[in-house]
Amino acid sequence: MDSVVSDATAVSESPVGSPAAAGIPAQARAADPLLDTEDGDQDWQLDHTRAPIATKIVVAGGFGVGKTTFVRAVSEITPLQTEALMTRASEDTDDLTSTPDKLTTTVAMDFGRITLDNDLVLYVFGTPGQQRFWFMWDDLVRGAIGAVVLADTRRLTDCFPALDYFESCGLPYIVAVNHFEGTERFEPEDVREALTVSPDVPVVIMDARKRYSVVETLLSMVAHALEATPE
Repeated sequence: MDSVVSDATAVSESPVGSPAAAGIPAQARAADPLLDTEDGDQDWQLDHTRAPIATKIVVAGGFGVGKTTFVRAVSEITPLQTEALMTRASEDTDDLTSTPDKLTTTVAMDFGRITLDNDLVLYVFGTPGQQRFWFMWDDLVRGAIGAVVLADTRRLTDCFPALDYFESCGLPYIVAVNHFEGTERFEPEDVREALTVSPDVPVVIMDARKRYSVVETLLSMVAHALEATPE
């Protein structure tokens, strides 16, 4: 874990203005409206007296809720994934009723990075969903400013362990309902009532496959974390 964070930090300390500083080729950066400016570089990349603020967030939730997709959709670098093929050995513990096409599962973590709002860099860590991998959570949340709890309205109870975990450790979090195609769409307040989360916890509806939707979710999480812990 420390080596992953160290490697990510080392990338963020690359010379400003270089493709490595953003973690992606210059051609890709120029095509991305979130990262692009008139001359292709951001202000903080051209100012050698400034350094980006690096923060860490965690994406959690039940098995097959879309955590890996979330990280993959938003990361400006090639995401680190620890996917393993699912076998018959997990048939008694992993319910694939809602996700019959799922062939792999995260066994350690997902990791990606995105630059937001000029000089704010988010390191995004996705947690494994199955209970047998929950021992990883304590390490993954260490140093995080907040968390995104993904929820699937077809099986809301799957996100209860994540909600309980973040409530118990006092880490600010938001609930992001990953809306799957072909499923009924619910209003955020209906989901809030079903999950009995506090009124001050943001609940958003999003699509983990779409980058703009994931970015909006991350911005909501950062804003909530700043309100909860302004210092």
